[in-house]
Amino acid sequence: MFTMGTRGDVQPYIYLSKGLMRAGYDVTLGTHPCWRSLVEGSGVHFEPVGPDIDIEKETTVIRGRSKNAVSSLLKTMNFIMKIIEGASAEVYELCKDKDLIIITHSQMGAVEAGLLGIPTVNVTLQTEMIGENLRKKKFFEKVFGDIIARQAAKPTNKIRKLYGLKPVRSAEEVMSDKLNLIPVSKYVIDRNPYWEEKNVLTGYWYEDEEYTPDVKLKEFLDKGEKPVVLALGAMSFEAGSDRKKLDMFVNAFRKTGCRAVIQGFQKTLKDYELPDSMIAVGSVPHSWLFRQAKFVIHHCGFGTTAAAMIYGVPSIPVPHVLDQLGFAMQLEKKDVAVKAVKAKDLTEETIVSAIEKMNRTYEVKKKNAEELSEKIRSENGVDEAVRLIETVIQPQ
Repeated sequence: MFTMGTRGDVQPYIYLSKGLMRAGYDVTLGTHPCWRSLVEGSGVHFEPVGPDIDIEKETTVIRGRSKNAVSSLLKTMNFIMKIIEGASAEVYELCKDKDLIIITHSQMGAVEAGLLGIPTVNVTLQTEMIGENLRKKKFFEKVFGDIIARQAAKPTNKIRKLYGLKPVRSAEEVMSDKLNLIPVSKYVIDRNPYWEEKNVLTGYWYEDEEYTPDVKLKEFLDKGEKPVVLALGAMSFEAGSDRKKLDMFVNAFRKTGCRAVIQGFQKTLKDYELPDSMIAVGSVPHSWLFRQAKFVIHHCGFGTTAAAMIYGVPSIPVPHVLDQLGFAMQLEKKDVAVKAVKAKDLTEETIVSAIEKMNRTYEVKKKNAEELSEKIRSENGVDEAVRLIETVIQPQ
């Protein structure tokens, strides 16, 4: 399997890879060279694909040029798609002699697997991307749907052109006809009755990773009440110092009396003195860190959204781009989060207001989060995904 993007675009496939390996399969995960240590440190066979760049820094620069959520997402996607197109020759070579190619949400390997006649299984993170093929559509819906489908197929067609293949009208034409895995819980979204049978909600993919905090972090956690965790993911990887944004959060934590653990903002924190009630940490697994938190303030990437629900922690969503707005709505709908503070509306006052609302409604949101966590963990999403993949590799 191949994937491109930030850590949140890689981590789910590490969990899936390890599940497949436990079931006895040889797995290769291909992605940006910068993720070598992350993948190999998990015991998964890694292959570098694409240019050796700091992908989180590059995407941060792109996002910083646009305040509009739609524009920011499109620019980031176009950047990633150009890398994917340029890496096709590497992907083609790595696909050779494989028994199955898992086509991740980045769609890498679909064209190459087709050329080599290798079976595929798809993965979709955003359910809005799945067609309602069992529903009879009105004329205007068909016309509008065709326009959207052709736009969505453009990255695929650019790769098909490299091999002299005719363009497809829709990316669905190169999707697996056997299985599309959706690593989301049925307790978070309802299965669309108009989806084809091959589209299956497996439950989230995760792993309770072992982690031993350093002495400084352990002492901080032991000497007071549970802290707020600020985890903005790639959104806190600054192109340069971002003191103004960090000041907003630090001042809001002071005003609301919160102890806080802060991830990210590494450049800004080099010459920034935090009060004793706050501590900066680096790469700490969310599966461990979120369990130490009273609540989490996060950007609503796929991974942090899932982790907050898996580990039963309420959220203050701070979505930056379009898909994150959708994940924030999932949290709000389950009443495990306060209303999202959009990145464009981020001020010290809006952060304070969100924290105060969280404190007023905390008991209800914590109870809802814990009940949802128990249901999600009962699904064993990775094991279910492996079981379904085996029905494709070893059909009865």
